[in-house]
Amino acid sequence: MAQAPHDAALTRLSSITDRIERASARIEGSQPAQLIAVSKTFDVQAIAPLIEAGQRHFGENRVQEAIGKWPGLKAQYPDIVLHLIGPLQTNKAKEAVALFDVIHSLDRDKLAGALKKEMDRQGRHLPCFVQVNIGLEEQKAGISPSETAAFVSRCQTEHGLNVAGLMCIPPVDEAAGPYFAQLAQLARNIGLEQLSMGMSADFETAILMGATYIRVGSALFGSR
Repeated sequence: MAQAPHDAALTRLSSITDRIERASARIEGSQPAQLIAVSKTFDVQAIAPLIEAGQRHFGENRVQEAIGKWPGLKAQYPDIVLHLIGPLQTNKAKEAVALFDVIHSLDRDKLAGALKKEMDRQGRHLPCFVQVNIGLEEQKAGISPSETAAFVSRCQTEHGLNVAGLMCIPPVDEAAGPYFAQLAQLARNIGLEQLSMGMSADFETAILMGATYIRVGSALFGSR
């Protein structure tokens, strides 16, 4: 007999949590990576069981989609932390700052300026991750690795943003480990401690390479 959707969601959450803890335990002195449940394309009914089970960090790719489902949930559960993990257009900075709690896709000076302006206006100074195009893929957003240190410095000094760490999405057709290791070394060189890397297929590898945030969607919610 097949599990009810609610029970299946809880089973998947428990399994992912166990795998995170086991991977984190392999690194001496490491705290378990924070799980971001990537809820893009899933509605409130699909998200609710995870919230009821205690999951509090969620990720969305699009501002408009998030506006359609998260204001009510955040009002009901004020300890939810909502992460924007997809590309952000500057004309959506106002809405993003109002709704999200962490930005993972900072990748250009124009966006840095728009975010700082809105954060000052709204009195919400959100931590940001700089997205690095770690595989130098033309179709992907992000700062090139060689330009990351200078960009982080500008974000901190010229724009006055709180840069918490680096984020990447490695090439899908290559082993992720070397790219995660490269991002971790880049962060160490810059002096940043947080790493947003690893998704459903490779989050355990990311944890072993130092990920502090992992972004898991299909392994939690099922196929889209």
